[in-house]
Amino acid sequence: MEAMKIPKLFYGLGIFACVAIYVVYIKWHVDSKPISAITEGATESRRDELDHPTLTTDHAVFYGIMFDAGSTGTRIHIFKFTQKSKETPKLTHETFKALKPGLSAYADDVDKSAQGIQELLEVAKDEVPMELWKFTPLVLKATAGLRLLPGDKAQKLLDKVKEIFQASPFFVRDDCVSIMNGTDEGISAWITINFLTGSLNASRKRSVGMLDLGGGSTQMTFLPITEISLQTSPAGHITSFQMFNNTYKLYSYSYLGLGLMSARLAILGGIEGQALKEGEELISPCLSPGFQCEWEHAEIVYRIKGQKAGEHLYESCANKVAKLLYKKVHKTEAVKDLDFYAFSYYYDCAAEVGLIDKGKGGSLTVSDFEIAAKYVCKTMEVKPGDNPFLCMDLTYISLLLQELGFPKSQVFQLARKIDNVETSWALGATFHYLDSLHRLQY
Repeated sequence: MEAMKIPKLFYGLGIFACVAIYVVYIKWHVDSKPISAITEGATESRRDELDHPTLTTDHAVFYGIMFDAGSTGTRIHIFKFTQKSKETPKLTHETFKALKPGLSAYADDVDKSAQGIQELLEVAKDEVPMELWKFTPLVLKATAGLRLLPGDKAQKLLDKVKEIFQASPFFVRDDCVSIMNGTDEGISAWITINFLTGSLNASRKRSVGMLDLGGGSTQMTFLPITEISLQTSPAGHITSFQMFNNTYKLYSYSYLGLGLMSARLAILGGIEGQALKEGEELISPCLSPGFQCEWEHAEIVYRIKGQKAGEHLYESCANKVAKLLYKKVHKTEAVKDLDFYAFSYYYDCAAEVGLIDKGKGGSLTVSDFEIAAKYVCKTMEVKPGDNPFLCMDLTYISLLLQELGFPKSQVFQLARKIDNVETSWALGATFHYLDSLHRLQY
């Protein structure tokens, strides 16, 4: 019996040693594979840190944090992805939170912006596992609100945010905070919607176009079906980009100053960033006759007043809006052959007047916006209603869509979320950012 114990002992130790060697090998093998999204572009001090993915079965699990600094608020999107080797990442979860006002509201006191940014960072710390903090890219992209600020004021705000980001435990690069140009905003929203609808890597005909109406700017982006559409587009309206080993050539343009809030100010006769003189009022045919109130836009309070229309309120307002839009946007015939999704204030205004379900969204036509505008304007000839700007907003939207080239019969899909994911530019921008980090590695 004694002679049998020694071989069994060595046999057990041999198994243990083999298992240990195998575990060490697997760990070395896993650690030597860079995650395909959270990778280089890092500083030397953090480059090694980014080479360690977290694996769940055969999937790499990683996160991306995108701050959307808009004109009316700051929002955080925390995206959780999984990815198999050589495949496109899959989004498995999104956490979203928004705070008001927008960063631009702190232009004259940048330190006050810190509290909101810190509050949103705490949300990220709760959502992202602590062991992944140092591998998770943290990015803020500002849109029209900061684009409309004087350059020095905008830069001070961005510097403050960058200072806060660099003190956080997340992965940051020198480009972690920036003002997004309008074209990038449109492209990012296009990526989002085509990813969520399963059209991103499908044939050209299956891709969908994107319309976004923000507070300060509005964007239109689509993938033209024909080469003629590309050739006849104005300079600056066609842009190319690479992502997931594909090259996309899109029609994309952003109209700064034609977002809904900026358009309101222009229709009222005000000038962006310029306060009224003592006793001065903005008088508009798009408001109920005799209506008066104070309206705040970009931290400036304006006194506004409705005027007695010489004709029906809708016609008076439509004439005013048409003058604002005259030769401001490019009309393209190519949009008639495509399916489009519309976001932001397109959604909000449609939901407010019952054209779509407030929670679920829906589909409608340009004509639906126009009919709603005429109806609302007619009722506002008698009284302002809960939203004194509704006649103006709906009239503006219906005419803007027609100026962009959409026939009245064009059907749009309006959705805040698809598969429970916000249909904003943030997901597309995160995808593009992560992909650019990956390409830098190689």
